[in-house]
Amino acid sequence: MHKTVGEMSPEELKEMLGELIEAKLIEILGDPDELLSLREPLRERLELQRSAIVRGERGESFDDVALRLGLG
Repeated sequence: MHKTVGEMSPEELKEMLGELIEAKLIEILGDPDELLSLREPLRERLELQRSAIVRGERGESFDDVALRLGLG
């Protein structure tokens, strides 16, 4: 369900504008983290976590999290 700007709370409007500004800045200036590199220990840890998620040993589905938080 989409709200008009007039239907948004000040917090919702502020969040929406922040997201739009961030997206536009990244579009214009590029991603500031793009050229950064990960140290090898962190890269290895992230790869292990990704593998565990793929095998179903780690992580939760979006739907499960939404239900747990009362959002779905």
